[in-house]
Parts: sequence; C-alpha cells; structure tokens
Amino acid sequence: MAFVLIGFMGAGKSTVAAELADGLGVAPIDSDAVLAQRMGHPVAREFELRGEPAFRATEEELVCSLLADARPDDVIALGGGSILSARVRDALAEHLTVLLDVDPLVAWERVVGGEDGAERPLARDRGDFLALAAERRTIYEDLADAVLTGLPLGGGGRTLAALRSLSSAPPGTRLLWANAASGEYPVFIGRGLLRPDAVRAMWPLDRSRSRPFCVSDATVAGLYAERLGEMEATIAIAPGEGSKTLASAEHVWLQLAAGGMTRADHLVALGGGVVGDLAGFCAATYQRGVPVVQVPTTLVAQVDSAYGGKTGVDLPQAKNYVGAYHQPAAVLVDPDLLATLPAEELAAGWVEVLKTALIAGGGLWQKVAAGGEVDEDTILACVRTKLAVVAADERDAGARQLLNLGHTVGHAIETATNYTRYRHGEAVGLGLLATLRLSGQQQLRAQVRDLLLARELPVTLSGASVEDVVEASSRDKKRVGGHVPFVLLGGPGDVSTGHEVSVDDLRAAVAELAS
Repeated sequence: MAFVLIGFMGAGKSTVAAELADGLGVAPIDSDAVLAQRMGHPVAREFELRGEPAFRATEEELVCSLLADARPDDVIALGGGSILSARVRDALAEHLTVLLDVDPLVAWERVVGGEDGAERPLARDRGDFLALAAERRTIYEDLADAVLTGLPLGGGGRTLAALRSLSSAPPGTRLLWANAASGEYPVFIGRGLLRPDAVRAMWPLDRSRSRPFCVSDATVAGLYAERLGEMEATIAIAPGEGSKTLASAEHVWLQLAAGGMTRADHLVALGGGVVGDLAGFCAATYQRGVPVVQVPTTLVAQVDSAYGGKTGVDLPQAKNYVGAYHQPAAVLVDPDLLATLPAEELAAGWVEVLKTALIAGGGLWQKVAAGGEVDEDTILACVRTKLAVVAADERDAGARQLLNLGHTVGHAIETATNYTRYRHGEAVGLGLLATLRLSGQQQLRAQVRDLLLARELPVTLSGASVEDVVEASSRDKKRVGGHVPFVLLGGPGDVSTGHEVSVDDLRAAVAELAS
C-alpha cells in the first residue's frame, strides 16, 4: 500500500510528498514531473501541442502504471486533474489516499506567485480557477482516506505515524489532521475504532513510556472502559453538567496524584462534553500540563466539543468560567458508540450539528435542512468545519467566535435554570431561535423551529424568567467591558461576529421563547 497524495493546484502535494518520503527513507514520485520527463517538455507545452483531452489520456496511462507498480511505503504525488479518470479513481482503492486540502484563494496566490505559475494552463484566470476548484472538491473528498491541511507538515513524524496507523484501522476509517497555533493532532473517525484490537493498533501514544489514566462518567465507564485496554486508574464522575465543577476537578487531581501520575503520562477523556471539558482542564493544569486523548461517546462531543482545545468547568454565576486552552494529543471517534445513547441525548447532540450546518451552509446545511440522519459523513463534515475555524483562530480573537452561534443565550438559559432544566443542546436550540430573531431571520427561524420540533426538542422557554436569562446573558464569558458580542446570521453560511444587541431587543427575543 502506497501513500498517494491528491489535491488541487497549489495544495503543496510535491512539498508534502518530499517530507513524507524523507521520513520513510524513500524517493518521492511526482506524476507531473515523470510526465514532463517522458514528454520532453513541460505539461503546459503538451496542452498547447495536443490539447487537454490528449494530455488526460496520456496522464491516465502513466498514473495507472505508477499505481499498479507502487511498492509499500512509496509516496506518490498526483497531478490535480488525474482523479477525473475513473480508471485512476478505481486504482486508488488499493492505496492510502491523502487529500491535501487548501483554501482555493490560498492556492491561487501560491500558483500565480510561484515560479511555475506561467506553466499551469488551467491557472490563467482567477474566476475559472476558483470554479474549477469547487467543481473538483467533492471528488477529492470522496476519494480521501486522510485529509491534511497546513504547509509544511509541522507534525512531521507524528503525521507519518498517524498515516501508518490509518492503514491498520477498521475499514472506512478516516483521518483528519488538526492544526492550531499551539499544536497539531490526528482525528480518527470510523466505526469499530474502539474495538480492543483497533485501540491497540492505533493508540497515539507509546504506553510503554506514557501510562494512561482515564476520566469517565459512571455510566460510560461501565459500557466502554474495558475497550481501551488496561488503564493505570479509571476515575469516574457522576453523569451530567453538575459534575463540571472545581470540586470535581480537585477530585480528579487528587486521584491522579494518589495514583502517581507524572508529566510523562497521559489522560484519556472517555465520555461526552462534560467529561471532555473536565478531563481536558485537569490535563491542562495537572503538573502544568499532560497530554489528553479525547474519546468522545456522545454526539455533541463527536461533532463539536472534543476538538479545538477548549477545556473548563462551570461556576454558579456562569458556564465555562474557569478553563484553559489545551489541544488534545489525538481524538478517536467511533460512531458505533452512539448506539447506546438515549434518544433524548442524541436529539440534544444533534443541535450542534444544526448549529454547524448554519455556519457552514452549502451541502451540510442542505442535508440537515432536509432532515437527513447523522452518519459518518455528517460527523466528518462537522469536524472539518470546526477544525478549519480553529486553525484560523485558536483563542477566540475573531473567527472562532462564529462557533458561539446560539450559545450566548443558550448558556444563559443553562445558568438561569441551574444546569438542571435543559440538556446543553436543548438550551442551544433555544439560543438559536433567539439568535435568528435577533438576526431578523424570521423565515429561517420558523424552519429551524420545525426542525427542532421534528426531533421533539423544546422550542419554548420554561423554568426561568425572561429577566433571569437576560441578566445571565450579560455575564457571558466573552463579554468585553460592558458589551457582549453576539453572533448573527444573514442566512446559512453567512455568519458574522461582534454584533452589539440592545437589552430591549434581547429581551424581546427571549420573551418570544417564553410566549
């Protein structure tokens, strides 16, 4: 099985192929370079002499030959358009296909600013270039076993190790490589990933050098802890938001100290958002920081909270008031674990899918708006959306605040009801309705309301007064001075941050929920 790199012009396939090949001790193979050598002139000249159809036929024969003759650990970078051939796509099934994902605007700047810009016949017009990138995007994504972003690969040997692990994963497992300013890590998504044999083959840290300590809740630990293999200790907390406190963090710290955990060891967060946030916070602070592997077992954690490095606990005054940024060492996502979730928990978790679809727009929104069920592709799309936002803004300086859509009012509802009336997703669903009212999107609000009702989620506020929610919103942790910035929508995929909302408008939006 070879490592085959695909992607659009300007994605950096040749550069990354050289990095991976160096780590494997082999010479990289670049199909465009081999083609140019055999033709005796650059690819652009072949386009001029014979046209694109003739070039594609020649390219197809060469690429199929390279793939058929590939040896294990060969690294092959393919030309951006080679995947247009059905024969090439079929041949890729025998290898590990790695998509180098790149923003088309970044790719355009690289191509027109690079030495070979004039040699790319399909990079003469910016509009045509961007349209071609959009046209090919779905093909690339459907073929990819792994998606890497970032140039060069800052993870180096870790990236290669993750790709090697992927070759031992259950069929259908996908790898995403997450980038943030403070660190990079692999995200594995696949059914059967938490089977004991798969866990042993794919564990991201060397257990002979770094002992695992597990934090879970009492319910999840009983269901899945044994699948992780032997832990030095498993620390179980009570299920629910009520355990996301400084008292629970102290309990975990004391248990880790009693178990002799050192900075060489690592934590495992096995559970939903509460466990992930709490364990991540304990990992960030225990002995000033130890690695944490996130193993999310709920839908909200699998599509949202396990990624991006936000950790923390609640105070009585507000949610997530004490915390730290601490990127995971890896995230292992097994959608099969969702089978044991109660229907109410699945529905509440689905609200984060809805939120992400409103942010992303496009195909993800179309699927969610049509009432589509959550599958591996939906989870993958949600995770890619979040990782892209975090890569651009790890610490909420700007773009990452988009992910707060619906959460300002949602968190206020949780706080005003003492974290006992609503599940997190249920509160965020109400927060989305308020946000759509504030955005002047009444038609979209009605559509979202119907989607929530279809999953038997609450669409009216009870258990707290309008004034309680408005007052709790004023204490949101993103408050700057006396101003709480709101995320508002112009429509699916058109989301913006930093909006100032008057108290009267906020009161009206919350009152509409309570009416």
